[in-house]
Amino acid sequence: MATTKKPAAKAVPVKKAAPAKTVAPAKPAAKPAAKAAAKPAAAKPAAKPAAAKAAAPAKKRTPNAAFMKPMTPSAALAAVVGSAPLPRTEVTKKIWEYIKKSKLQDAANRRMINADAKLKAVFGGKSQVSMFEMTKLVSGHLK
Repeated sequence: MATTKKPAAKAVPVKKAAPAKTVAPAKPAAKPAAKAAAKPAAAKPAAKPAAAKAAAPAKKRTPNAAFMKPMTPSAALAAVVGSAPLPRTEVTKKIWEYIKKSKLQDAANRRMINADAKLKAVFGGKSQVSMFEMTKLVSGHLK
């Protein structure tokens, strides 16, 4: 009986060592290999959703209708982008064209936009805004 107790004592340190190895990626990989008979059935259904996910990005993305809806710009914004109704995406593109044409991006920090007289009216009187704040301020001028 003493010999059977010694292997039992050795099994306890092995169990203690196993949780330490679960942190390492090698041990979890070994467990699925040991239970390979039960796992292939589970792996096949998991592969089908993965294949479906891979097929989903192959479809062409459809634009969100809210972004494509033509919006009427306010008088202050119309001075920059024109008075015709435009989708939000086109308004943003036209503002960036105006900013680049007029060289209004800050030279030191390109995320900042220095407003001229037309843009100051759109930006609520601010002389400099970030490009992220710009979209928030412009959305208030679209109806």
